[in-house]
Amino acid sequence: MAYLYWISGVILALVWVSRIMDAARGMPSVADVSRPEWDRNPVTPTGNPRVSIIVPARNEEHMIEQVLKTLLNLDYDNYEVIAVNDRSTDRTGEIMEGMRLSLENPQLWQNRPEPGHPRLRVIHHAELPPGWLGKTHALWTAANEATGEWLLFTDADVLFKPESARRVLNYAEREKADHVVLFPRLLMHAPGERMMIAFFQSLFVFGHRPWKVADPTAKDHMGVGAFNLVRRSVYDAVGGHEALRMEVVDDMKLGKLIKNARFVQRNVFGADLISIRWAHGAMGVMNNLTKNFFAVLSFQWWRTLVSAFGLAFLNLGPFLGVVLVHGWARLPFAIALGAMFPIYIGISRRSSVPPYYFLLHPVSTTLFIYTLLRSMALTLWNDGIEWRGTKYRLDELRKGLV
Repeated sequence: MAYLYWISGVILALVWVSRIMDAARGMPSVADVSRPEWDRNPVTPTGNPRVSIIVPARNEEHMIEQVLKTLLNLDYDNYEVIAVNDRSTDRTGEIMEGMRLSLENPQLWQNRPEPGHPRLRVIHHAELPPGWLGKTHALWTAANEATGEWLLFTDADVLFKPESARRVLNYAEREKADHVVLFPRLLMHAPGERMMIAFFQSLFVFGHRPWKVADPTAKDHMGVGAFNLVRRSVYDAVGGHEALRMEVVDDMKLGKLIKNARFVQRNVFGADLISIRWAHGAMGVMNNLTKNFFAVLSFQWWRTLVSAFGLAFLNLGPFLGVVLVHGWARLPFAIALGAMFPIYIGISRRSSVPPYYFLLHPVSTTLFIYTLLRSMALTLWNDGIEWRGTKYRLDELRKGLV
């Protein structure tokens, strides 16, 4: 048994030490567009390319006005906002129309477009055609109406600072990128949110390696619903959201399509250039992930069970080993813990999560494993998922996977 403990500890130490060393070498290469060198204008020597910002919304009356105000006050002079009211049953569509009409009053806006060039357009969807998710359909129809050289896909609960789009466009044009993802600042107001989101971020770094996205030889790709900036020509070349009709994790899968097609992909940090409160409390994080987790694993039960075991081994193993194992066999478990802790230090530098939340890692691991298994069980039991009032059958979701 002692040999088994020693082998397990060595595996955990090697995995965590290799990953933290890889991250230490790679993360500095990920640009931060909030730095002064990206505060430039114009974007290109010949002028500012047109940007179409697309915002799908369903029953977002509590946030949509504030979100649209931040978008309509960007300090950029060549863009449009296309807001899509996706079958809302609350006042979302009414608020959108009110915002559109308010643009006629120049005293309300810092950056009002010239007459005849509407800054905000509103699309209303009353029905969802077969074979589509509501969000992907909203994004696709808006993209068909867009006039920009760049398409910026965002969510209806993301707040933008005035210089956010301009800075990322400067980066995209100067780096000759085709797709740029800007990581949002996650607003967290409760200990449960901080604990769960910190674990999610550590898992994200472990599984997706943001520093490898720029490497054309690596399979690592990226997509974030809060800020996906894509060249229109590239979007069309990969099939746009029509190729993602039934994809639950459409943001990541758009990044996968672009990376697989060998276009230039980048992700960047930006401090609080964009911000979002993703969930309210630990249960809010768990509920948000319940819809997505089984989809991330391609709706395959065996992959879900293997992933649950892997999460437990990699994340609970070091803590259990240090407590339960005796003698020198405890050493590799301690080394694994020592390699895990710097991830929380890095998270604390870019968020409001203190490093000592590392001590709650076993708790968040357990809750994430429960959420993963719950996502699988509910999807299989219900033969699909219910998302924003619409039921999507499991066989349709599986057929639509990219």
